[in-house]
Amino acid sequence: MLGQYVIVFREALEAFLIVVIILSYLSRTNRAMLSRYVWIGVYSAIVTSILIGILIFSSYGMLDKDSQLLFEAIAAFTAVVVLSYVVRWMALKGIYIREEVERKTEEVSSSRSIIGLISFSYIIVFREGLETVLFLTPFVLIDISTTLVGAILALASSLLFSYIIFIIGIKINLRAFFYYTSMLLILIAGGLAGYGVHEVIEYLEVKSISLGWLTEPAYTLDIPKENLLHHKNIIGSILAVMFGYTVEAEWLRLIIHILYLSTMLPIIFLTYRRKLP
Repeated sequence: MLGQYVIVFREALEAFLIVVIILSYLSRTNRAMLSRYVWIGVYSAIVTSILIGILIFSSYGMLDKDSQLLFEAIAAFTAVVVLSYVVRWMALKGIYIREEVERKTEEVSSSRSIIGLISFSYIIVFREGLETVLFLTPFVLIDISTTLVGAILALASSLLFSYIIFIIGIKINLRAFFYYTSMLLILIAGGLAGYGVHEVIEYLEVKSISLGWLTEPAYTLDIPKENLLHHKNIIGSILAVMFGYTVEAEWLRLIIHILYLSTMLPIIFLTYRRKLP
């Protein structure tokens, strides 16, 4: 649940942040009457994102068992790619997000373009919603109930967090916040990369395709399923989501996991280090 919570909390906060910037700018420039069009775009984007999530999950249910393995692998790799891009983009461009959003809001609102304002708010929120759907898909396929609980708690928390920052006015270093959550998301993405590799290996085994020693266990921990530290039990599952922990990992899975982390963690660290005060 922790991994799902972090992902949804981060994405929802970004969406709330951008929407608040748009609404604040309209209010500050005496165009608050246009806010209702922003909300139309926001609500439409949320509904669309939910429908896409339902469509993806329904499509998975119609596949045979072999195809489901491949689907899970593709979902995991897609989440890794998109998650990596989003974290990198936020590290580079996040500091200018207010200026960019306000500039675009001025463009679409100065002409009193209702369609333009609805479309802008829709695209902003839909992008975050689609990213969230892609990130959560691998987790939904593994455990839908836990994922939904984590997502709901994260949405409520991000809404409360946004209220505290923008309505009550408590000062929080958002740049530092996004830095630490970015590092956490990279750890989660590393685990997803390893999980995707594991599903590919299982799919190839079903198709009687061998990759030799790469599919052999790199290590095996003598931890039974009833043990709390097993990756399918309470403590172990948290470690599995956050760090890709498993009681048994193939060589290929371990190699890809280490390569991903050793590449992305330094990139994000150095990017934020240049920009953090």
